Amino acid sequence: MQNDTPRANNLGTKFIHAGTVPDPSTGAIMTPIYQTSTFVQEAPGVNKGYEYARSQNPTRTALETALAIIENGKFGLAFSSGVAATDAVIKLLSPGDEVICAKDMYGGTYRLFSKIFEKYGIRFIYVDTTNTENVKAAVTANTKLIWIETPTNPLMNITDITAVAAISKAAGAWLCVDNTFASPYLQNPLDLGADMVMHSSTKYLGGHSDVIQGALMLNDEALRDQLYFIQKSCGAVPGPMDCFLVLRGIKTLHVRMKQHCENGFLVAHFLRKHPKVEQVFWCGFTDHPNYDIAKSQMRDFGGMMSFTLKDESIEAAHKVLSSTKLFALAESLGGVESLINHPASMTHASIPREERIKNGLSDGLIRLSVGIEDAQDLIDDLTQAIGQ
Repeated sequence: MQNDTPRANNLGTKFIHAGTVPDPSTGAIMTPIYQTSTFVQEAPGVNKGYEYARSQNPTRTALETALAIIENGKFGLAFSSGVAATDAVIKLLSPGDEVICAKDMYGGTYRLFSKIFEKYGIRFIYVDTTNTENVKAAVTANTKLIWIETPTNPLMNITDITAVAAISKAAGAWLCVDNTFASPYLQNPLDLGADMVMHSSTKYLGGHSDVIQGALMLNDEALRDQLYFIQKSCGAVPGPMDCFLVLRGIKTLHVRMKQHCENGFLVAHFLRKHPKVEQVFWCGFTDHPNYDIAKSQMRDFGGMMSFTLKDESIEAAHKVLSSTKLFALAESLGGVESLINHPASMTHASIPREERIKNGLSDGLIRLSVGIEDAQDLIDDLTQAIGQ
């Protein structure tokens, strides 16, 4: 369900006002938390637009409107997690259909594709999407979906969304972009030709590490109706309190992302100059392989990055991971606090080691989600953890 919330052009105004209008019964400026499972009907089939909370909830309606607005889309759908949103997209498909997807992506997405949906006859073809010729070469008559992340998790690879959108259109397939790492503040894939955008709203949209949620944004009404039917029928919906938390998080997305970007720039350049660091993966470096594409489709480069040490041993990586004081060793990303992560044993452990190594994800890779603390404190923390 859509509402008629005014749409602003400037990012800050858009994020603050998206999806929220004063409550008509009380004038409350914040959307109420409608903590109810059902809605009283005046007569059978006569209601105020709400019947049962799995199908609709006013707090969720406000959030779904906001989700559409912040991605410059017509429709938004909220799910109980990012994986649940991904699950809904794959449920659009049938046995025999093929999905072209990035070989470098979140381990939970790979697990869902390989361990759940492959056994139902859906084929997943993994390619290096940073070279769009690989995507084009993988297209067959059975291709129904192209799934990309950009920047990717955790190697910060960049894919040309406009070019892949052209390939998907020519193939008669959908393009879905996981925009979690960039957030709508940095990148809007629907404007670049994508059919669907997926977010783990747990991350930058919520922004405070206090909610699990996912989202889909799109423009096509028929496709939205199919996804809404899946959402309602399968029931992977968020509760009203979680919707309230993400609505609240969206209001500060622009101010948080500015600081994430500033801190990300400083931390990435610090790491690159550190004598014990071998390589830093961050898409804001001018010598990043697809820097020009990143610059053309993103407004800035964000606070996500990964790095390896010159000492490639797992012991050296574990020492750093266990020695930080401000960077918390934890799964997830995108919160106001900085996190440090070991993809091989945490977020990407579900990917077989040989596949991880082949795709460049080494056992010693360390991922950072740079928060919005004082940048010098973060640099000092990494200095003492890595050593001189």
